[in-house]
Amino acid sequence: MGSHTRNVLTVKSIAASKATKLRDGGGLYLVAKGNGRYWMFNYTFAGLRREMGIGPLHTIGLAEAREKCEDARKLIRTGVDPLAAKREAEEASPSAMTFGAYADDFIDAAVKAGRWRGGKTEARWRNLLGNHAKDIRSKAIGGIRVADVVKVIKPLWGEKQETAEKLREAIERVLDAAKVEGHRSGDNPAAWKGNLEHVLHKPNELVARNHHAAMPHADVPAFMKKLAKVSGVSARALELTILTGVRSGETRGAVWPEFDLDAKVWTIPAIRMKGGKIHRVPLSDEATALLKKMEEQSVNDYVFPGVRHKKPLSDASLAKALDTAGGGVFTVHGFRSTFRDWATEVAHAPREIAEAALAHAVGDKVEQSYARSDALERRRQLMQQWANHCMTEPAAIDGEPLHRNAA
Repeated sequence: MGSHTRNVLTVKSIAASKATKLRDGGGLYLVAKGNGRYWMFNYTFAGLRREMGIGPLHTIGLAEAREKCEDARKLIRTGVDPLAAKREAEEASPSAMTFGAYADDFIDAAVKAGRWRGGKTEARWRNLLGNHAKDIRSKAIGGIRVADVVKVIKPLWGEKQETAEKLREAIERVLDAAKVEGHRSGDNPAAWKGNLEHVLHKPNELVARNHHAAMPHADVPAFMKKLAKVSGVSARALELTILTGVRSGETRGAVWPEFDLDAKVWTIPAIRMKGGKIHRVPLSDEATALLKKMEEQSVNDYVFPGVRHKKPLSDASLAKALDTAGGGVFTVHGFRSTFRDWATEVAHAPREIAEAALAHAVGDKVEQSYARSDALERRRQLMQQWANHCMTEPAAIDGEPLHRNAA
């Protein structure tokens, strides 16, 4: 079948197919996104490849989608970019879908489809897009530009960094969905890579400096000695969090079936991970010993049970233990940055190993190969060295480097 063949699809073939992408020819495609299927038109204008959303299959049939594509091709032949023409029409239309209306519909659809784990996620999205994005809610969704996104994000950037990043991500997802459904066109003004990264400071720089104050790694041994003298479940949970480099919520929600203490591995299921992917944590000797002590006094499935019956520890519990041990100027999450700095500056760990230890998404092909294999044994060596550092007598702190050719 030639590359220029058109009108390949039929109504029957569309109904019968479960493929995620169907080609009709001439740049027209039907793609599956979420719970729906949407028409997309791919074309080249002024030497650049473009993609324009035409709309969902449930409102635009095959014949109408072909008509809209032909209209777009006519514009191209007259030297007009269909995306630019569509954008102008979207902004000029008095009945144009507003960002606020579409965002609310987007959330309603996600709730109805059971896409989110609980009510907290829905409440967070409604707060982000209802309150923090209120200045762009009345704008036509097809007219949202980079300046509009920056306007709502910038007041939070560096002050409430986590909220700012979640707001940017939420706006990006809403605008992506709106493009697929044909309500807007062109690049996503809320995208980070190649876009907002050039306007705003890198998030990691701000998180480490302002949002999650991190204890200097040289001070950790002295702190751990003080923390060991603090009694209670919260203090032990904080110790494990520091020793393993995991997030606070991953520790607080830990249940005994996740642990294999003989193999010294903690397997955190995808549903409990921020990145949505399963994470295996190699346990150092110190972390294993701590867990065995907790196992001896176990009262339910939670490794670190809260005061309420069959409930985990509260958000504030680890922070309170941190404060009691004299680390109140720092944050629990900041210990991830502490570990990361130590891994680079003292252990000289390869970047991909240090990032894998923190369950961070990594970029290039080499790093992705580590992500696929999860480099458990190489991470085990690094985490044992980190535990050795944490438990070193404060008067004698000399970490041995983890060489790149280590086994």
